[in-house]
Amino acid sequence: MSSQTAEIPDFECTSTKPTAVVLIADSFQSAGIDYLESLGCKIVIDPALQGDLLVSAIENSNPDILVVRSTKVTASMMDASEHLSIIIRAGAGFDTIDIQSASSRGISVANCPRKNSVAVAELTWGLILSCDRRIPDQVIDLKNGCWDKNEYSKAQGLFGRTIGIIGLGGIGQEIITRAQAFGMNVIAWSRSLTDVQAEQLGITRCKDVIELAKESDVVSVHVSSSQETKQLINEQFLAAMKDNAIFINTSRGSVVDEASLAEAVRAKGLRVGLDVYEQEPSSGDNTFYSPIIKEQGVYGTHHVGASTSQAQEAIATEAVRIIETFVREGRVIHCVNQSMKDSTAVMLSIRHKNLPGVLAHVFDELSISGINVEEMENILYKGEKAACARIQLSTIPTQQQLTVIKSNENILSVTLTTQQ
Repeated sequence: MSSQTAEIPDFECTSTKPTAVVLIADSFQSAGIDYLESLGCKIVIDPALQGDLLVSAIENSNPDILVVRSTKVTASMMDASEHLSIIIRAGAGFDTIDIQSASSRGISVANCPRKNSVAVAELTWGLILSCDRRIPDQVIDLKNGCWDKNEYSKAQGLFGRTIGIIGLGGIGQEIITRAQAFGMNVIAWSRSLTDVQAEQLGITRCKDVIELAKESDVVSVHVSSSQETKQLINEQFLAAMKDNAIFINTSRGSVVDEASLAEAVRAKGLRVGLDVYEQEPSSGDNTFYSPIIKEQGVYGTHHVGASTSQAQEAIATEAVRIIETFVREGRVIHCVNQSMKDSTAVMLSIRHKNLPGVLAHVFDELSISGINVEEMENILYKGEKAACARIQLSTIPTQQQLTVIKSNENILSVTLTTQQ
């Protein structure tokens, strides 16, 4: 198994002019901060920033880049900086960021996928084993001076039983590896999973989550938070589960209908391990209340699935790589709010001499014609005498409009490609 950690690369920079202001509203690896400063970035860091304090910090520092972990990022925070270009979620999930507001303001949102997969998988298996062998209950009884070997000897065991995995991203795939090491049969459901992929992974694909619920002795959920996954684990799903089965959720609290889960625990004897909840305290609040955690056979942890030193070092390193790529190249890697529109629907290819004003002529004519440029790239050829601009358009230009564009003497050819 490959390591999740990576070294911050050695780099020396003599420039003293900041290339970007980076506001980090979280704790962060010191080596990462040093490296970003060596790139010429100005770093402002305060792990306590959230809510109005974060708004004020954004107003004062006017950052180009905002790095957060669990802090919620709202539209008002985005409006507090005229320079804000990227919001980086130091983790995989990004449901704490207002994606719609960021997209409407032209702000990129990036995450650090797969860097905490091993950490979450490890906690998941800790919860599975705790449910099967009732480890937390045994610890409490021993601390209270109670020896009850007869009761705690009643365990099913995991070998040869079936685990159902919902969601097959990085974490789900790490769960598969460990389940197979335990000698378990693995079934799974994911929107993108095919029979061919399932065969390659050595697992069985379920047609839907209800089929998975019926067949599983252990269910483990690993999906992102979205409108499509909200209360995916509902009354219908829980009714389909086997009596005395194990249910684990280390994804997001919104995925589970906790009221229905509590009823299923009482009615079907489910054992449950949770790291996430429908209602979690905000940062800095140490009080917690959830009816589900009071149920017999329900074990919980404090939303710490990704909280290992290995995972946090890997996430910090990836956040640094995102920032460095943006500072050096202007690209945003792992951008989660980039449009998925078909890039070849209307493509205008302009071969042209590499001279000032040529592309300005093209854009002026498109603007006069009311045609929007959605994306473009300009490829420069060796010798730097000619280039090719590939321009994605909102609508198809008329032949007359193309003729006007071609009229510039420095344009070598005009080609229109469309699938419409």
